[in-house]
Amino acid sequence: MMSYRFCECKERYYLLNMQIFFILFAGVDSCRTKEKEVTLSSVSYKNERMNYIETEIPGVWIIEPKVFNDARGYFMEAYKQAEFEQHIGKINFIQDNESCSSKGVLRGLHYQLAPYSQSKLVRVITGRVLDVAVDLRTGSPTFGKYVVVELSAENKRQFFIPQGFAHGFHVLSEEAVFTYKVDNPYMPSHERGLRFNDPAIGVDWGITDIDAVNLSEKDTKAPLLSAAEYNFTFK
Repeated sequence: MMSYRFCECKERYYLLNMQIFFILFAGVDSCRTKEKEVTLSSVSYKNERMNYIETEIPGVWIIEPKVFNDARGYFMEAYKQAEFEQHIGKINFIQDNESCSSKGVLRGLHYQLAPYSQSKLVRVITGRVLDVAVDLRTGSPTFGKYVVVELSAENKRQFFIPQGFAHGFHVLSEEAVFTYKVDNPYMPSHERGLRFNDPAIGVDWGITDIDAVNLSEKDTKAPLLSAAEYNFTFK
């Protein structure tokens, strides 16, 4: 983390500006916050800014940021490493990816074999998608089970998917801009997939017209779970 050195007067000026900034966005609740911790490298309020919800599959999380709205628009903290590690653990994210997809596009189910398996922290900037994670960890009590969550520009939810899961999403809006962090690079030699409509998994993708679903050629040829290759072990 980068740190800065200030003379006494500049430090007071800096802290005053930061207090004004948080009061404007946090409103009355910020004013009532009594415990504040200020360092020269950052300004950190001890009250948490995000809501962490562990799903029915342990290790898979939904994260709800606190959004501060006013007449100008909104402000939110999209990622806070300290809070993330407190709830989920240390994940060394190395890259951010972004995609844009039109209505009916279904991407998935995708994963990479170990040692290039990827943890993902995903969210939607524009539009609305149904996002899915399928447990592929051998020995897991939830092997073959899935979690589905709607992510949208409106709800601003984020979805954390650990290593050992297949991932995919279905676009419900006219267009969706999808972004996500990963902790391993893309490795074509280790890339694998599952059939999106495998009856053994039974994902409810919210599809109302199967003819409107837009799949890549690779995804249409993905194997069923019974024939898929995976090398993940539940710990």
